[in-house]
Amino acid sequence: MRTMKWVVIGLLLIIIGFGVYGYAPDTDPGEMRAKYASASSQFLTLQPGLTVHVRDEGKRDGEPLVLIHGSNASLHTWEPWVARLGGWYRIISLDLPGHGLTGAHPGGVYDYPVFVETVAGVMDRLGIKRAAIAGNSMGGGTAWMFALAHPDRTSALILVDAAGAPEWKARKAPIGFRLARMPGARSLMKWIAPRAMFESSLKTTLYDPAQVTPTMIDRYWELNRYPGNREATMRRFALAHNNHPASREQLATIKAPTLILWGQEDNLVPVASARWFQQALPGSRLIIYPRAGHVPMEEVADQSAKDVAEFLTETHVN
Repeated sequence: MRTMKWVVIGLLLIIIGFGVYGYAPDTDPGEMRAKYASASSQFLTLQPGLTVHVRDEGKRDGEPLVLIHGSNASLHTWEPWVARLGGWYRIISLDLPGHGLTGAHPGGVYDYPVFVETVAGVMDRLGIKRAAIAGNSMGGGTAWMFALAHPDRTSALILVDAAGAPEWKARKAPIGFRLARMPGARSLMKWIAPRAMFESSLKTTLYDPAQVTPTMIDRYWELNRYPGNREATMRRFALAHNNHPASREQLATIKAPTLILWGQEDNLVPVASARWFQQALPGSRLIIYPRAGHVPMEEVADQSAKDVAEFLTETHVN
């Protein structure tokens, strides 16, 4: 009993210390827009209470390429591809509800159907009838679900370390994700967000910790505290179907040409998932990058962008 008492006291002291050290209020929306929007940024109101941060860049008359970021990320993760592919394609990136500069969804729901509806709504507003759809991690799950829901609007599908393969298990989940899956810790994360937690999570996510810069850490740390985003994270991780696995029967119905890109050293979604997707998507092409983690569009930007360009050219999406 005495040992248990001291364990409880120790845990309480850790929680109090963590709170004092990590307390962080929401960031100011105006300051965040000034810092993280660009000359290409648009803020499209899709419905009352939902204004989505969108960038429409690249070749104005090029074939459209829509890019969908992953969990707790933002459209900034695609900047390396925009820089390398913008000369040939019209590139649309967006912050999903509960992420980046978009903020809260008026219905308070942050699941895949909402994300698919948001992507379709952005395309409608921009007058894009059909596009190549690419997504990373949770955005990859959104991408293949978009292809299922809107086959006539999907000219090609690009999955980058995508979510959705059944029975996958993270090799080493980032600390932020681990805490978000714990109900008690998840509620604390609404007020407590130490910058060091984001640094640790990013160094788990990328293969080479040297690629995790102070600027990158600050961006994740500040945008995750954009009003509404932390509440959205809590709601997403509380969903029982958060993983939302695919089935071979579902994916077999996708007719769009499909490219699967994966980091061999992905700690979050293991490379075995890449091979599952390849088997489940008839005729798909798989490329695995040996020295990359969960975000190869950032980690091996030159090679991954080159592979995308070659794929889209060969499939006549150019």
